[in-house]
Amino acid sequence: MTFNFKSDKLAGDFWGGLAAMLVALPSAIAFGVTIYASIGPAYAGMGALAGILGTVALGLVAPTLGGTNRLITAPCAPAAAVCSAFAIGLVQQQVEPVFIVLMLTALGLVAGLLQLLLGAMGVGSLIKYIPFPVVSGYLTGVGLIIIGSQIPKFLGVFGNYSLWRVLISPELWQWQSAVIGTVTAAVMLCAALVTRVVPAAILGLLAGVLTYFGLAYAVDQSMLVIEGNKLIIGPLGGTASSMLDAITGRWRDIGELKLSHIGGLLGTALTLAVLLSIDTLKTAVVLDALTRSRHDPNRELIAQGSGNIASACVGGMPGAGQMGATLVNLNSGGQTRVSGVVEGVLSLIAFLALGTFIAWIPVGALAGILIVVGFRMIDRHSFNLLRSPWTMLDFAVIVVVVGVALAYSLIAASGVGIALAMLLFIREQLGSTIIRNKLDGSHRFSKRVRLGQDMELLVKSGDKTAIVELQGSLFFGTKDQLYSTLEPELTRRTYIVLDMRRVQSVDVTAVHLLTQIRDSLIERGAYLIFSDLTRTLPNGRNIAELFDQMELTTMTEHVKVFPALDDALEWTEDEILGEHLKEALELPPLEVYELEMFKHYKEETLIALVEALERRSVGKDEKVFSLGDVANELYLIRKGAVRITFPIKGTVNVHHALTYGRGDFFGGIAFIAGTSRFNDGTAVEDTELFVLQREQFERLKEEHKRLGFEILEAVAKVLALRLRYADKELMAMQE
Repeated sequence: MTFNFKSDKLAGDFWGGLAAMLVALPSAIAFGVTIYASIGPAYAGMGALAGILGTVALGLVAPTLGGTNRLITAPCAPAAAVCSAFAIGLVQQQVEPVFIVLMLTALGLVAGLLQLLLGAMGVGSLIKYIPFPVVSGYLTGVGLIIIGSQIPKFLGVFGNYSLWRVLISPELWQWQSAVIGTVTAAVMLCAALVTRVVPAAILGLLAGVLTYFGLAYAVDQSMLVIEGNKLIIGPLGGTASSMLDAITGRWRDIGELKLSHIGGLLGTALTLAVLLSIDTLKTAVVLDALTRSRHDPNRELIAQGSGNIASACVGGMPGAGQMGATLVNLNSGGQTRVSGVVEGVLSLIAFLALGTFIAWIPVGALAGILIVVGFRMIDRHSFNLLRSPWTMLDFAVIVVVVGVALAYSLIAASGVGIALAMLLFIREQLGSTIIRNKLDGSHRFSKRVRLGQDMELLVKSGDKTAIVELQGSLFFGTKDQLYSTLEPELTRRTYIVLDMRRVQSVDVTAVHLLTQIRDSLIERGAYLIFSDLTRTLPNGRNIAELFDQMELTTMTEHVKVFPALDDALEWTEDEILGEHLKEALELPPLEVYELEMFKHYKEETLIALVEALERRSVGKDEKVFSLGDVANELYLIRKGAVRITFPIKGTVNVHHALTYGRGDFFGGIAFIAGTSRFNDGTAVEDTELFVLQREQFERLKEEHKRLGFEILEAVAKVLALRLRYADKELMAMQE
C-alpha cells in the first residue's frame, strides 16, 4: 500500500481533499443529527459528533487500505436511513437511550465486519449484478425515508410525533425553523447558477446560519441562548480531551450487550452492509468511467469494512464511497488515494477548530440540506419506463420496492426486490424464443462438396433431416416451447439435428425433456444429433458433461454428438448417401473421362488433356498445398478426399471451409485468377489426384484452343453450381 508523493499530485490531492471535506462534513453532521435526534432532541449534539468522527475515521482508514484513487468515503444517506429507522424502532420498544447508542455502535461494527466478509468471499464482484430496478427502488426508498424523517425537524417539531401528525398539526410548527430550512434548501438548489467554486452544501449551510442569527437579532433574542435551545445542534465540546471522552465513553457500558442483542441486529446489519457496498461500488464504477481506470471491488469492500469498523470503534456513524464528495474531489484536482486521507485529516482539524461554531448550526438548516439530498436520490428518470409496455413491469418493481421500504423496512424491500427481479428474468426468458432457426436437409448442407448426382439425391431426401438452431436458456420455463417446435418432427424425420452453439444455460428439466424426445425417436429407429456440446456455459457448467451425467448421450447409438454443426450434417449426408459411398470406396481410381466434369466429352477429345496431366498420390494427413503457395496447379480427385482449411487470425485454430471427394476438383478459383493460395489443402484419406500444371494448361490453350476453352467452361459450370447451392443455403438461413 504505497502512495505517490510527487509534488504536483500532492498539491492536487490537497485541494481535492479540502473541497471534498467541505462537501462531506456538513452532510455527515446532518446525517448524524438525523440518527441520534430520533432518540431524543438532547442527543442531536452526539449525532453531530458521530457524523464528524465517522468522517474522520472513514477518511483515514478506507483510502489507506482501498485501491480506488480519488474515492472519498464518508457518512452517507443509506446509512442515515437504515440507522435512524433502527433507532426509531428501539425507541418505540421503549429501550433506554444509552442502550440505543450502544446498539447503534454495534450495528456499525457488525456491518463493517460483514463488509469485510463480503470482500474476502469475493462477493464484491457479484454486487454489481443486482438489477437496476432493485437499486433504483432502494435509492428512491432511502431518499423518501430521509425526506420523511426531516420534515418534522424542518418544521421545528421535536418529540415522538408521526409524520402525519406533524403535517396536520400546524400549531406544533416553529416558523423560524421552516424559514431557515427553506432558505438553506433554496440556496443549495440555486448555488450552481451562481458559482461552482464553493460546494452548494456549504453555501446552503452558511445561508441557514446567517438566516438563524438574522431572525435571532431581529425577532427573537431567546434564540441567542445555547442552553436548552432545540433549534440548534447544541454543544459538542470540540477539544482533543472531549474527543477522547467520546471514544472511550462509548465503550464503558459495552459489557451490557449480549449475543442475543447482536443476533437481533444481524438482519439490519446485513441490509446496511449491502446498501453501503452498493453505494460504494456504484460510485467506483462512475469514477472508473470518468478516469478510464478500473477498481478492485473486493479490495474496496475490505477497505470500506475496515473503515466502518474503525468508525464504530471511535463512536462515529458508518458510511460509504460518497458520489458527491468524490466528484468534487476529482474536479478539484484529486489524483490519488492521498486525497481521501487529506479529507479525513482536514475533517479532524475542522472539528477541533470549529467545535464551538458547529454547536450553533440550526437543525432546520441541516434538515433543508438533507431534504435536498433525499430529493436528489429519488430516481425521477424511472418514470420513463412508463412510456413502453415492455418496461412497465420494471417500473412496477421499483414502486413495490419503494412501497415495502416505506411501509415495512429496507430489509424487507431488499428481499422483495430480489424476488421480483427473478420474476422479471423469468418473464424475459419466457417472452424470447429459443428457436433461432429451423430448416430441413434440402436447404442446409455440410462443407463436404458433393458431386451433382449426390447433391440431387440429398435435395430429394431433404425431408429426412430437421436442423434446429437453439439459443438462450433451456430451462423449465422454455421446455414447452422446445417441445412444441420438435413435436411435429418426431414422427416424420429420421435425423433431428440440434445445434447448441448459442445456448446459454440448460437445466435438469430441459435435459429430461430431451431424454423423452430421444426415446420417441429410438422407437422409430431415428436419430437425435447434437452439435457444439463440448464448450463451457457462462454459468461454468459443461453441456456435454451434464448430458453424460443425465445419461442422455451415453445409452444408445441413436444419439450422436459432434463438435460442430458441419460435422453433424456431413454425418447425416453420409448416412443418406450410404450405399453410394460404400460403392465409391470399393471402386478403383477414376480416369479422366470418368470425371463428372468431362463425362460428356469423347475419349479422343481428351487425349491431349490426359497427356498434360500428372498423376500424384498423397497419403492421409499430408498437405496437397499450403497457405501462400503459388496457385499454378488444378487438382482433380481420382480417389479419396481433400479438406480445405484456413487459419483463424490470432489463434492456433483453423476454419474448415470445404471438403472435396472422389470425382471432384479443387483449387480452381486461385488457379484461374493466378493468385497465391489463401488456404491449406490436406488429404483426409489416402488420395489419388490428377494435377494440371499451369505451364501445361497454357500449352493446351495454344495447341488445342477449343479444348482449353472447354476446360475453363467445365470449371466455371461446376463453380456456378456450387455457388447456386451456397446461395440457396444462405437465403434459407436468413429466413
